[in-house]
Amino acid sequence: MSLAARRVLRRTPLFDTHVELGAKLVEFGGWEMPLSYPTGTVAEHLACRKAAVVFDVSHLGTVRVEGPDTFDLLQRTLSNDLRKIAPGRAQYTHLLDDDGSVVDDIIVWWLEEDLFDVMPNASNTSRVVAAVGGADTTATRAVVAVQGPQARERLAGIAPEAAAVGRFRVAAFEWKGATCTAAGTGYTGEDGVECSVPAGAAPDFFGAVLEAGIVPAGLGARDTLRLEAGLPLHGHELGPGITPLQAGLGWVVGWDKGDFRGRAALERERAEGPRRELRGLVADGRQPARDGAEVVRGGEGVGYVTSGNFSPMLERGIALAFVETAACVPDGARVGTVVRGLELGATVGKTRFWPPEGSAG
Repeated sequence: MSLAARRVLRRTPLFDTHVELGAKLVEFGGWEMPLSYPTGTVAEHLACRKAAVVFDVSHLGTVRVEGPDTFDLLQRTLSNDLRKIAPGRAQYTHLLDDDGSVVDDIIVWWLEEDLFDVMPNASNTSRVVAAVGGADTTATRAVVAVQGPQARERLAGIAPEAAAVGRFRVAAFEWKGATCTAAGTGYTGEDGVECSVPAGAAPDFFGAVLEAGIVPAGLGARDTLRLEAGLPLHGHELGPGITPLQAGLGWVVGWDKGDFRGRAALERERAEGPRRELRGLVADGRQPARDGAEVVRGGEGVGYVTSGNFSPMLERGIALAFVETAACVPDGARVGTVVRGLELGATVGKTRFWPPEGSAG
């Protein structure tokens, strides 16, 4: 990364901590973020699946929206139906364009009756502010995600109230005099919580998490974990021209509420059926297909790969791909993905790869 590039990138309140830990830093969404630490992405991935890790996800936006009209504003702007939840809960939702495609996928933290934190992706914060108003409070806090089967147990010794927050619930907690917020959300397929901590308190909080035996993990492991869990990434499985129905996320659409941006386009697509659908691909070997690779069946192109990587848990290449509905490709079908001019074999299946279907995990 050039010095000129470094000067224009934003840094989280934990940047110095990442440098001290020897993180490999990369540009992501306009921020300088840790890709991995000296142990490496695979070790960080396995630590999340088997124990607990901590991510700095402060690059994600926070837009605070408040006032007596906020509920109605969010109802007519975002796709999901806030009537399904209540204050003290979180909800996954989409901001749509007029054509029904996903401008951004968002988590809403409903803090109090007329107070919401809307959490967009890093590069989309300004678009969300334009759509819902409010104040961009991203720079005032860090967001620390503690994830894994031992996440709550280890976090309990530091912040017991945060560790006790239920899945998709939100609650305030105090840490060394700082007022923080915890939500039972994450992006790994594992249990855990995300803690919004005032910027000034964030380095000490992150340090306490590390002292509890929770391993630092970077964006590399965050990506392989979310891919194994079949979770979409904006710019890959979601974005311009891609609707929630194509991505298999029809449950994010509040069909029973009033009008919202993109509704008419989605209703047409629902009536006609999506022209493509998101599917999972498990490669025959360790080499994964990569973004943009063509998916072929019987010598004909039937789709393209949106995300691909090596799965540390399956020890196979895995990928998500959009496949044309008209091609009628069933689960279990054999396809190929074209990588550097070579066709690699793969099996079509569900978008969630881990835990395997039918397992107790």
